Amino acid sequence: MHLSENEGIEGQTFVVAGGLGFVGSSLCLELLRRGAHQVRTFDLCTTSPCSHHLLNKGVHCIPGISLSLSLCQILIMIGDVTRKQDVQKALHGADCVFHRASYGMSGKEMLQFGRVDDVNINGTCHVLEACVEHGVKRLVYVSTYNVVFGGKEIINGNETLPYFPLDDYVDPYSRSKCIAEQLVLKSNGRPLKKKNGNLYTCAIRPAAIYGPVSPVNSFEFLRPLLQSLEYDLPKRSLAVSHALVLGRIFQLVYTILYPWLNRWWLPQPLMLPTEVHEVGVTHYFSFLKAKEELGYVPMVSPQEGMAATISYFQERKMRSLDGPTIYTWMFSVIGMTLLFIAAYWPAFGPVSLLRDFCLFFFRSMWVMRMVFILATAAHIGEAMYAWHLAKKVDPLNARGWFWQTLALGVLSLRFLLKRARK
Repeated sequence: MHLSENEGIEGQTFVVAGGLGFVGSSLCLELLRRGAHQVRTFDLCTTSPCSHHLLNKGVHCIPGISLSLSLCQILIMIGDVTRKQDVQKALHGADCVFHRASYGMSGKEMLQFGRVDDVNINGTCHVLEACVEHGVKRLVYVSTYNVVFGGKEIINGNETLPYFPLDDYVDPYSRSKCIAEQLVLKSNGRPLKKKNGNLYTCAIRPAAIYGPVSPVNSFEFLRPLLQSLEYDLPKRSLAVSHALVLGRIFQLVYTILYPWLNRWWLPQPLMLPTEVHEVGVTHYFSFLKAKEELGYVPMVSPQEGMAATISYFQERKMRSLDGPTIYTWMFSVIGMTLLFIAAYWPAFGPVSLLRDFCLFFFRSMWVMRMVFILATAAHIGEAMYAWHLAKKVDPLNARGWFWQTLALGVLSLRFLLKRARK
């Protein structure tokens, strides 16, 4: 079956839950281009790295969702899918909903079990109830391939694969998305309350897939992107079994740190078991059903997509500061702080142990204090040089280069020097 480009879109009102991300903002603009009467992006955030796509099109941001919904073609509506009243107001008068609001896909978010279930399961229930209550006839749920993938190899998978057992998921995100998807699909055909007809639902399962035909080795696919950005390619490999052990260690440590997971100063874990499976275990899927039933045809070739991606990231890199990892920051800042404490604080409690440890390397208090003074002076001198150089090669970020180099010294300056050589 082949559908026209605007079929089912012209004159309709759409809600995109979780619409300020890259996919959501692109979807909003595409719906509008194809003749939608109104598109509402419903999101918890007021801004995002992709929201400028909408704002550049003259989109209005409504701080509350109690205002008139007929003010413009695209509305950025601030609300939370976990609050039933927010969802009810956002979906009032809509014809179709794209539900892609979710939480906990990776990093620290993945370990916040309660929040993950609240957003992904309870939030989906609120969307379903609002659809039935307000007569929304179409719901497209953006799920994930993780509902059928749990670390075991999948070759050319399709829609007939069974769900992964709920008790066997290694992360709450995949489990919650599996439950939510089944709730959505079981609601297909549910009678509407205020209108004649039924609610029709479907689910799609996006994955890290690129290209129209053959499976892609992620590492080889990313090689030209990394090389274009002058990042070093990995020189060593790590077996999946060893990476899983490392991932479980990080999972244990960050579970202990649960009360502080939302704090900005706590870096993202290096890896978690689910991320090891996604990177280290072969899994790819067929889009044959979409091609046969919806007439899906890839619009961008892999070569065109990679060229556009390289251009985007090169431009983005030039607009921002280059710098080392968070672990380098911790090493430099914590190291200088500990050296200052050992050199100048009174010797009591743990300071005595720290001072004895430092004296083992520096041999005397005088040497220790001179090292700290010289290191501080070097950082100040390097920061002033960085500010002067950045004024010539990267004036928009000159202040940022100054402060970063003041904290990190040569560990930051080397990135600015590399940029200057270009």
